[in-house]
Amino acid sequence: MRRAGLRLAAACAAALTLFTAAPAGALTAGGGTHPAGGDTHPTAGSTASAEYPVVLSIESLAPQVAVPNGTVTITGHVTNAGKSALKNAHAAVRKPYSGRPLDRRSDLANVAGRTTPIERDGVELDSPQYALPELNPGQTLPYTLSVAVNDLGLSSSGVYELAVDAWGSTADNGHDRALGIARSFLPYNPGGAEAQPTKVATLWPLVHAPVLAAQTVADNEQSVPVLRDDSLAAEFAPGGRLYELVDTGAKLPGLTWVVDPDLLDAALAMTKPYRVQNPGTESAGKPARDDNTVARNGSAAAAAWLDKLRAAVAKPDSQVVALPYADPDIASIAHNGADLPGMPTALNKAATAGRLTVEGRLSVDTRSDIAWPYQGYVDQQIASLAQQAGSGLLLANGASMPEPDALNYTPSAARPVGNGQSAVVADETVSGLFQKDLGAGTDQTESTQRFLAETFAITHEQPQNQRGLLIMPPRELSVATAKVLANALQQASGKWIAPVKLDAVAQSSPDEKANTGVPAATDYPTQARASELTATDLDSTNRIQYDLDTLMRVLTLPQRVRGPFNAAMVRSLSTEWRSQAPAGGAYRTGVTQYLKELTKAVQVPEKTSVTLAGDTGLLQVSVRNDLTQTVTNLKLVLTSLQPNRLQVSKAEDLVLPASQSATLRYQAEAHNNGPVQMTAQLWTTGPNPRPYGEARTFTVEVTSVTNGVLYVFAGAGLLLLLAAVRFVRQRKRRGGQPHQDGDQPVGDGPAADGAEAGEPTADGASGNAGSDGNTGATGDTGSDGSDGSDGSDGDGPADDAAGEGPAQTLRASSPDGRDRAASDEKVGP
Repeated sequence: MRRAGLRLAAACAAALTLFTAAPAGALTAGGGTHPAGGDTHPTAGSTASAEYPVVLSIESLAPQVAVPNGTVTITGHVTNAGKSALKNAHAAVRKPYSGRPLDRRSDLANVAGRTTPIERDGVELDSPQYALPELNPGQTLPYTLSVAVNDLGLSSSGVYELAVDAWGSTADNGHDRALGIARSFLPYNPGGAEAQPTKVATLWPLVHAPVLAAQTVADNEQSVPVLRDDSLAAEFAPGGRLYELVDTGAKLPGLTWVVDPDLLDAALAMTKPYRVQNPGTESAGKPARDDNTVARNGSAAAAAWLDKLRAAVAKPDSQVVALPYADPDIASIAHNGADLPGMPTALNKAATAGRLTVEGRLSVDTRSDIAWPYQGYVDQQIASLAQQAGSGLLLANGASMPEPDALNYTPSAARPVGNGQSAVVADETVSGLFQKDLGAGTDQTESTQRFLAETFAITHEQPQNQRGLLIMPPRELSVATAKVLANALQQASGKWIAPVKLDAVAQSSPDEKANTGVPAATDYPTQARASELTATDLDSTNRIQYDLDTLMRVLTLPQRVRGPFNAAMVRSLSTEWRSQAPAGGAYRTGVTQYLKELTKAVQVPEKTSVTLAGDTGLLQVSVRNDLTQTVTNLKLVLTSLQPNRLQVSKAEDLVLPASQSATLRYQAEAHNNGPVQMTAQLWTTGPNPRPYGEARTFTVEVTSVTNGVLYVFAGAGLLLLLAAVRFVRQRKRRGGQPHQDGDQPVGDGPAADGAEAGEPTADGASGNAGSDGNTGATGDTGSDGSDGSDGSDGDGPADDAAGEGPAQTLRASSPDGRDRAASDEKVGP
């Protein structure tokens, strides 16, 4: 009775205070007036039932670590999530159960897993209590409770449960009972306890989805960079994500900055004038021009951000880890593209380029032999590929390498994993607190207090055994989450944790009882596998490298193209596309299409048919170079699909200046009238020749061969007739006497020196057909050449094509005023 009387008195007093301070409109229901401080909805994990209809939240604790003789102030909201009004209800603090701390991490997990009020949540304190008015269903009210630390009955240094409950009845159930509860953790640190602080290394990622395109724009002989969007301009400015990450991280000691080098290159490019692709034009892959890009200027923000970052990473207690250039998705490659040629080499080069870029842009030493797969999930395939790429240290998620159940303490994060590799394994529970955006006050307090509780427990599990801990936030660390993590680190630093660089943890002595087994690929999380780059995505990127190599063979200034495309190819593999799959697909398509545009700038113009008026003559084919540099190491191969009817001469090497066309002449010999299909294919020269661009197919219409044969037959018949007449006349003259040599033809003699009938003359015309039989064609070709359609085995063009005389080069060609790019033309007199 006395306890009930005290509760009633306290409730009345609090109610008077509440109704004096809060206006009538502070209670909300449906679309009514919101309470002061805003309407906070129940957290995602909160539940309500007919027995427990109230949902409480704890949105702040001050201070976050209790000290003797202090006061802890708790704020939050209480919401009636039931179907009937609350009656005679109040909110109060519970005194921790038995007054003893939660010594083990398993105890913390048990408390965090509770959903309904139980006896082990402690006993409600008589004071302070916060009287609640009659709350109708859906109404929410803020509360504030201040409790003296001494009233909590904390017996010793440790972590305690701190609970706030709602007590009362409802309109449909007059029984006085617990209506709901909210829980948190309160470390109590009176000092004096001797423990070796846990060494804590925190990754601080600075990454962003790639924005630099492969295209550039020429402006007064200067290359102006092109970006796919201008999102970085806002992120570099005060209040932007990247700005706030640097600003927050600069205040923390012992931080490990994990930097994507491509981000630094983008920032540097933005310190000068740059252009941005118009929306929807990226995947087209067209060269950048004024009509499909727009000028932007975020140079001031980009330059200031780089300066701010340089100052932050220059601190002696900081470390910089350089990710491979553009942060390629090593997990996707290991699972879906490890068998693609050149992938390990590309990753190795990306690591080297990453280190050089970060060191050059930030003027600081870096470490680049570290692999950080997506979300830290590792398996044997990922570890193997990382080792091939030169990464001796893996940053792993504790979910991939859980500790043995028999281990009753937290081992140090560093450990060997075999084959000369080591891993630093992030604590799954601690890192998991910072995986989402902690924008709500409830989430911020929950994560902070749980972090303080977990790290306190880790340190005091074995107070004389100093261990190392790794905190691994997500790559896309938000501003709100970063600030919560920074605050949590600051609250525990100097008390039971010591912030250190990654190397300090990585070089710690490994615990023999820690898990060192890397799981099989079949154990890789299904959810993580679902967001991987597919085998098709990786194959298309690998094809970019092959096509780029082909283009590089013919350019006289390959450096203008090699660098931008090598970077763009690696950007196509970026881990950041995991959360932006459509954007990643558009980027890969754009790079592929732009490379095709450059390759097609050197081509055989399209043609459908030409006419060869005679049994021999010249076929003329044009090659056009629309690039701004000379191309070389090329030859054009003409192939007759019916060599028994039409044969052409061999190919000749080609050098073509920028923005010019050349007409090549090929000796042709026809044996029958009618159409014959021809292909014109450019090939690279030198070792391991390969087809360049697409093959062009056109038709050669052969005419007048049959008439020439009739002339020959008629001439032969006439000669036979004349010979017969001469023979008869000679026999009559000799009176029928035979020649002394019976095998010697009458009147025959040795042939005169000179070309025989039908032999080609110096200009390529037949001795019979005459020069009017010369014909020419302008045609293009397209084929990958892999089937050896030119008569070769696929390794290169055949050099023994039928026909005589070399193809005529540009120097031997004579201008005739005709457009060699025109189709369906007949060339010749």
